[in-house]
Amino acid sequence: MRKSKQSVLLGMSGGVDSSTAAYLLKKQGFNVTGITLAMFNENDSDFQKNVKDAKDTCKLLNIPYLVFNVEKDFKKYVVDYFISEYENGRTPNPCVICNRFVKFEGLLTKADELGIKYISTGHYASVEGKNGKYLLKKGIDEKKDQSYFLYNLTQKQLSRSIFPLGQYTKKQVRDIAQKAKLPVSHKSESQEICFIKDNNYKKFINKYKTQNMPKGEFVDSKGNVLGYHSGITNYTIGQRRKLGISTGKPMYVLDIDKENNRILLGSNKELVSTHLIAKDLNWIMIDKLEKEMKVKAKIRYGAKPADAIISALENNRVKVIFTTAQRAITKGQAVVFYNDQYVVGGGIIT
Repeated sequence: MRKSKQSVLLGMSGGVDSSTAAYLLKKQGFNVTGITLAMFNENDSDFQKNVKDAKDTCKLLNIPYLVFNVEKDFKKYVVDYFISEYENGRTPNPCVICNRFVKFEGLLTKADELGIKYISTGHYASVEGKNGKYLLKKGIDEKKDQSYFLYNLTQKQLSRSIFPLGQYTKKQVRDIAQKAKLPVSHKSESQEICFIKDNNYKKFINKYKTQNMPKGEFVDSKGNVLGYHSGITNYTIGQRRKLGISTGKPMYVLDIDKENNRILLGSNKELVSTHLIAKDLNWIMIDKLEKEMKVKAKIRYGAKPADAIISALENNRVKVIFTTAQRAITKGQAVVFYNDQYVVGGGIIT
């Protein structure tokens, strides 16, 4: 028997955000089913703890709960991509890729199987239907807004998505969880990258790398050799610490040259730039970029939106020119474009 159109399948991580989302959705009259996507090592103790927390929340709220294994897709789209990007001298943002190709696709697949119309997560953002399109809007909590991580979602995914936390601040969500006596109301924030323990990227990459990363040269902008690096996967644009050399002055990673196995170092002044090129564009507010457009652009999640002009290039690329120079523009990271509170689109920095 198909469930009503007001049924929603909610992705639950076992944290306070998705648990509070479950509470709010039920309070709004939705027929909620909680689900945890098993993405990386189902037998991991942290994962088992999160499953227990999600299950306990669903039991308290008297809603169904299940676990759905998507490890195969997660390895293909996220882990393999993550390793490959570092091996090619880029610094990826795995959450952007995971949301589109694993998390939201996994939720839609299971929702269709169960006859459920909508899907939901605990992201701080919202969706609005306007002029025949589904627009992605920032969450009202500027510090917590997660629209950056969702810019890559398709119209189909957005059309069926509900984000109940978009109209709340993190403090309000925590307060709601405590008043509702949810089991996870005092649980701390989860780590930055869910599949890397203690944020030890180097250890993870060394374990799953597909090729040897030999030592190579540190050079300056004139080509002078300054020392030797331990392998390009150990570095990212803007890095200053743990370079392993001493030059008598602060030096930063300016660029990573995979082809010549070189890492370019320079001053903080050399680290700023007014432009970038991005590929693999996904547009939400528009069908495609027809002419130059003024936007606010974010070059990483923690960056402040900056005034910029974007113009189309061939092969689904754009050129972005900033009014004010940006620090440490990083290949592999996402750049996301905004018009006021709405996401115009975004792509991957090349």
